[in-house]
Amino acid sequence: MAISRKSFIRILGGGLVVATGVAVAVPRLDAMPAVAVEGWRGPGPEEADPRRRALAWALLAPNPHNLQSWAVDLSRPDTIMLHVDATRLLPQTDPFSRQILIGHGCFLEILAMAAAADGYRADITLFPEGAWALDKPVARIVLTRQPGIAVDPLFVQVPRRRTVKGRFEARMVDPVHTAALLVGHSTQALPLAIVDEPGRVDRLRTLAIAGSELEMNTVRTHKESIDVARIGAAEIATHRDGISLKGPMIWALRQTGQMTPEKAMTPGTLAWNGGRDYTLAGYGSARAFGWIASGDNTRTTQIAVGRSYVRLQLAATSLGLALQPHSQTLQEYPEMADLRAAVHRETGTPDGATLQMFFRLGYAGDPGPSPRRPLQSFVTV
Repeated sequence: MAISRKSFIRILGGGLVVATGVAVAVPRLDAMPAVAVEGWRGPGPEEADPRRRALAWALLAPNPHNLQSWAVDLSRPDTIMLHVDATRLLPQTDPFSRQILIGHGCFLEILAMAAAADGYRADITLFPEGAWALDKPVARIVLTRQPGIAVDPLFVQVPRRRTVKGRFEARMVDPVHTAALLVGHSTQALPLAIVDEPGRVDRLRTLAIAGSELEMNTVRTHKESIDVARIGAAEIATHRDGISLKGPMIWALRQTGQMTPEKAMTPGTLAWNGGRDYTLAGYGSARAFGWIASGDNTRTTQIAVGRSYVRLQLAATSLGLALQPHSQTLQEYPEMADLRAAVHRETGTPDGATLQMFFRLGYAGDPGPSPRRPLQSFVTV
């Protein structure tokens, strides 16, 4: 059925979709299924193993495309062996798995926080079997009971952490909040910068939009996102990972066959245009950008970036600030090379250094948590 965007759909309050002049009531409007986000409650009271309790919090860490590329071996007493799940990679947009390793750094930082909150010290050894490869662990974590261990004040923010992908509010970031983030960032080897000067924000916004458009217009990189898009509540509940597409507009597009993976891959369709419009509207609303750079790009540094970034996001959460990473212009595939060089220049990242994280920040409503797979799906014993 060919339906123009103008005549196709209007969405009204109270759960009413109007499509081609017909009103349809939709219960909860294809809302996020409860089973997909139950992990945000943390470990259940039946979890006696402190490793599993810490892991139940760690799996809430931010990670690329919400792939949740963590694999855990608990076969050794008091020990967690953390691996990368080789079936959950991004070979087109993250060919060197730099972003995947950053996600593992986020995971390790929250794991250490959670262990301390439970009275355990987490001793983390990175790459215990040598230089990282897919068949070697990222980290060995040994938990040791330590009465009186300090609880990180940011840990309370873990279940409140969100990645906001939609529009930010029009107001500028409060300078007090910016200063608090800069002062709280203690990783000197990974300097943090935040800018809100309109001219620089405009230039960075232009680069971010260009990177998003390039990724969407490069078939193999766009397909990598579409392959992990979960369309509608039923798919989200089944997979509990990936990029969630839900709500009244998605529901209505699905009913008429306008929202399918094939349509989302095809420029000019409602599905493709809608995805582009949503992404670009988010960046169009940015009033400030920030970034974290490093002098080198070793695997150890990538882990450190993840640990530093998730602390920054938790600190932002405590201040009521929203963050959204922009990965596109940092990605290391050939077509993105010119834009990657341009964003390095605009951020003042020196030659030989690596721009590891680039993000917009501002204020936004709570979009709700993203799906998480159950703990048992990550763990082998």
